[in-house]
Amino acid sequence: MNEKKTVLFTLTGEGDDVKIGEAGRIIREGGLVAFPTETVYGLGGSAYFPGAAAKIYAAKGRPSDNPLIVHVSDPREAEDFAVVPDAYRRLAERFMPGPLTVVLEKKDVIDRSVTGGLDTVAVRCPDHPAARALIKAAGCPIAAPSANRSGSPSPTCAAHVMADLSGRIDAVIDGGECRIGVESTVISLDGDGGCTVLRPGGVTAEMLARAVGAVRVAGAVTDPALCGDKPLSPGMKYKHYSPKATVVAFDGTDGEMIDAANSDPRESVGVITSDKNAGALRRALLSVGEDSEDAFCHAFFSLLRRADEEGLGVVYVRLPPKTGKYLALYNRLIRASGGKITKAKES
Repeated sequence: MNEKKTVLFTLTGEGDDVKIGEAGRIIREGGLVAFPTETVYGLGGSAYFPGAAAKIYAAKGRPSDNPLIVHVSDPREAEDFAVVPDAYRRLAERFMPGPLTVVLEKKDVIDRSVTGGLDTVAVRCPDHPAARALIKAAGCPIAAPSANRSGSPSPTCAAHVMADLSGRIDAVIDGGECRIGVESTVISLDGDGGCTVLRPGGVTAEMLARAVGAVRVAGAVTDPALCGDKPLSPGMKYKHYSPKATVVAFDGTDGEMIDAANSDPRESVGVITSDKNAGALRRALLSVGEDSEDAFCHAFFSLLRRADEEGLGVVYVRLPPKTGKYLALYNRLIRASGGKITKAKES
């Protein structure tokens, strides 16, 4: 695609309304703007402007059957373009604004190019003031996937976006580092009043169970081969979130992983782990800081990008449990590794 000048709007607290207003105009007129959310940076285009979705797919190099998420500044705005059941309203009251996306039946005002050819639309109200201000300034819902080249690690700061998309989109709003670091939870609503998790994120299955009762987790969350031909949610079908380095999803203890990394004959090996393992590691440490699910989720994508910046060829990451926010990390890790899991005895 032809190179264009990408404008960087840095939010400093002074003149931010003018910057966001200009970014909103770009969206309204059919352009593309990357913007911060609490999860990762999104690449936004008008959900109503003809051809905006095609521009998003082209800028990312993303397959057009991978649905986009439609972002709103208030959960009630979903009624303009989707069939909204009571279950959505209850979830919105509990979790929105926040890292939850709900798949609903779409109305005709949303073109199927936005939904990957599906008759459903994914709806989210982000918990970031700049994101909601941009949606209001644009005067329309904003369709947005993550603001990275397709397949590469999702961006958690404006520098990541510029590295991937400068010259390919109109503008980037720099609102600092994202708080959560992995994309939103995506769910579909089930007929029994429960829901199915299609992509795990900051709203965990356990949190949803306390709100709606029956919660199922789609098989493709932990096994990409089970997605089928048409993904029901972003992030389900393709190899995702991958650096240039080979990602080793290691099924074993911290000690077994460190032993495997230390004895790996390949050059330029790194390990994503917490500070507590630094003393035993003789390879490059990519530290998440403290040993917690929040710390791992917050740092994961950023550290995958750092692995490439440091020229690492192999990155080990211990496979986490399939509970809480760790399920989101498990989901991203197995996609980053191309679905391959390395067990301790195989390493």
